[in-house]
Amino acid sequence: MGPLGRETWAQRLGTFRASPSAFMAGPEGEDLGRDLLSDLRSEKLSEPMKVALLALSLEYPDQLWPDAPAAEAAATSLLDTLVLLPPRPSALRRPLLLAATTALAAGGALNPASGASGRLLPLLLGLASGRDLGRSFCPASEQRPLQATAWECLRELESCRPGLLGGCLGLLRALLGREGPAQPLSLLLALALRNALVIQARAGAGLQGLLTAGESSMEGGPWNWMLAEEGEVHLQPQAPSWPAAEEDECGLAALELSPEEARELRATVAQLLDASYLLTPVAQAQLLWLLGWALRGLRGQPPVLFKPQLVRLLGTAQLTLLHAMLALKAAFGEALFTAQDEALLLRRLTLAAQHPALPLPTHLFYLHCLLNFPENWPLGPTGEEAAPLLLGSQLCRGLLPSLLHEPMALLARLHLLCLLCVEDEEKEGKGQDRSPRHYLEELLAGLRQRAALDGGPRALATLCFQASYLVAHCLAGQPVVLIPLTQGLAQLYRARPALAPHFVDLLDHVGPELQEPLRVALRQEVASRPGREEALRWHLQMLASVADGDAQSATLSFLRAAAAHCTDWGLQQALLRVCRALLRAGVGGGLADLLQELARQLEDPDGQDHARLYYILLAHLAGPKLGVALGPSLAAPALASSLVAENQGFAAALMVQEAPAPIRLSVGPRRAEGAVPVLRLQVEVLEPVYSLELRFRVEGQLYAPLGAVHVPCLCPGRPTRPLLLPLQPRRPAPARLAVRALYSTPSGLTCHAHLPPLLVAFADLFLPFPQPPEGAQLDFFEELWDSCLPKGTESRLWCPLGPEGLEALVSRHLEPFVVVAQPPVSYLVAIRLPPDSRLLLRLEAAQADGVPVALRTDDWAVLPLAGDYLRGLSAAG
Repeated sequence: MGPLGRETWAQRLGTFRASPSAFMAGPEGEDLGRDLLSDLRSEKLSEPMKVALLALSLEYPDQLWPDAPAAEAAATSLLDTLVLLPPRPSALRRPLLLAATTALAAGGALNPASGASGRLLPLLLGLASGRDLGRSFCPASEQRPLQATAWECLRELESCRPGLLGGCLGLLRALLGREGPAQPLSLLLALALRNALVIQARAGAGLQGLLTAGESSMEGGPWNWMLAEEGEVHLQPQAPSWPAAEEDECGLAALELSPEEARELRATVAQLLDASYLLTPVAQAQLLWLLGWALRGLRGQPPVLFKPQLVRLLGTAQLTLLHAMLALKAAFGEALFTAQDEALLLRRLTLAAQHPALPLPTHLFYLHCLLNFPENWPLGPTGEEAAPLLLGSQLCRGLLPSLLHEPMALLARLHLLCLLCVEDEEKEGKGQDRSPRHYLEELLAGLRQRAALDGGPRALATLCFQASYLVAHCLAGQPVVLIPLTQGLAQLYRARPALAPHFVDLLDHVGPELQEPLRVALRQEVASRPGREEALRWHLQMLASVADGDAQSATLSFLRAAAAHCTDWGLQQALLRVCRALLRAGVGGGLADLLQELARQLEDPDGQDHARLYYILLAHLAGPKLGVALGPSLAAPALASSLVAENQGFAAALMVQEAPAPIRLSVGPRRAEGAVPVLRLQVEVLEPVYSLELRFRVEGQLYAPLGAVHVPCLCPGRPTRPLLLPLQPRRPAPARLAVRALYSTPSGLTCHAHLPPLLVAFADLFLPFPQPPEGAQLDFFEELWDSCLPKGTESRLWCPLGPEGLEALVSRHLEPFVVVAQPPVSYLVAIRLPPDSRLLLRLEAAQADGVPVALRTDDWAVLPLAGDYLRGLSAAG
């Protein structure tokens, strides 16, 4: 097949980028790499298109060259294409060099036996050293850009095979002196130096003249494959943290350097540092990190070499350089930073973090630096979290958290406040006004007050519990803080029981200092307040988490009172989960009576079976065996008896098991008819399902409880009628329906599964008004229009139209609700919104791109929903 055209390649590249894995698995995937390499030599494709093809090979080398032989062949072809380029200027030389390097590195083909490696490495070194390769290879105008690209390629290869350029250190050092402070060359030399030091230290050898060896003294070429084999562990040039001190002691500290090698090493580091100010901030930070790691723990190499850089960097506004400076401080401590330097740096971080115009990421960075500030002489055990000694409450007064801050900034400031509370514990005992602890208690009270708002955003509740966890983690040893925190959380649950899932999650993650008193407080709160019926499921969920052997009589009394209100399957299961928790806690006689009552009282057969099972287990098993029977199941042991196997299978058949749902449920097209809105549900199954029961729960209190939908049998491939789900909105607003399915399988098992939630849109609630008599439509609409005021509200907006115009839009979305129509420019629309609201629309004087809409409603809450609906009609099509 001949070369592909530009349009064909553009289509293939677009399809590939949309889903690389799917494209490579298709019929064209196998030929993509071969066609790419072939068409790079075609004269029919323009250079920009060829550059796009090379960019693809740089982004997805793993998909194009999945193994070492394919990568070797690709690199060879790319080098051949590079050599065959005409001597005129071309935009392909640099991408070809990068693509060949990427293919070898990503495909694992970089080794001494690779022919492509043997061709690429001398070429890169020749370009990097500025050697004249002849005008037939490239014009003089491209030599400087190609030299910078060669440096980048060599740095990539050194990153992939640490130690590969160990034999080139002397050459790179001489080249740096000749070329000046070129950024890629400086980073290449620093990386190669760091890797050589680490690998030689692990081998217990010195530098062996690597820093002074020139190109002429290299035997067998400049590539140190032996050193690269010893450095098989890929050292990351931008690791997020310094090596541990133990690694240094058994690593770089073991490197034996002769006086001449130590002198040459200091000269090389000084040469790199002296010109580092000419590099970009990111490159400077990387250079400092590499050299700091190279010298940390190395005997005979004083960190004073970095001192001139500190004088320059202490006043920097670049975050990357500030981070590198803190990394140097963590590495060398008081050997490099005096107490005055530490105080200056700490004060600068504190003042910078208080700047009101800082973006949130920058503000969080400064706070992170303060929270993890590396002190010269930290007090306390290693690894213990504490505020810096010089960071007092007066200096941090502007960093105290406030309810007005962003959540992430508030939590970071709260973390700092907790550390200050630990430091200022002694001062609080002396009657200090407005101590950090008092401020902390006021802040937590404000967070709880916002979280207690009924119907408030979930983010406020989440923030409150995140802050509570942070305080419990940082101040676990201070009862003076934990006692009011426990009381405040109990009051929060009393005000808003719907936060029970947050409380359960908090109890699972906090330590015993807060966990035990909070469990007791919440158990007392639940037992003393049975609550209304809608809060009962939250009380039962909380009690299942906090119930234990204490306060048995109060807990059992609450359960007996709650059993009368557990009328549906979900509440009954929640009640039985509490009984299971009490069983595991070893509660005895009173629980047996309760289980017998539940076996007679519960209406659902599944609940009755569970109650009888728990009663039998309680009556026949001792405490340890009962805990094992009710605990999480381990790997199933081999069954030695067929009777045991049969009994286990019988028990499994009686239990309702959770399983992945073989059911797909979706909302079908709506029909505006009847007295209440009805969702038409489309259901599909992947396997036969019998006695299907779909249970729906509305998130929030927007709708009245929904009834279950029953289907006797569903089989895959058979058409099914839509399932009708009547809705009873308490307010005309969209909602999410949580869906749970209970069904039987062909094997006789009863299973339950959670289905994806269904969304009830605002338009799903639309109902038409009764049809007025013929000829009275306009009077009927005007009467409705006038009746909306003064109780309701009126608004006007612009509704954009698609290319089909107003008549098509009304026909598609508003046809059942049109009272008066004068197509194609004017329509009067009346919509009834349950339970007792109305929405009236005047669409008049339509223009080509839109129509002005006047709307009235007798319910203020409907106005923003109606505006969003009308503005989205043209996009809905």
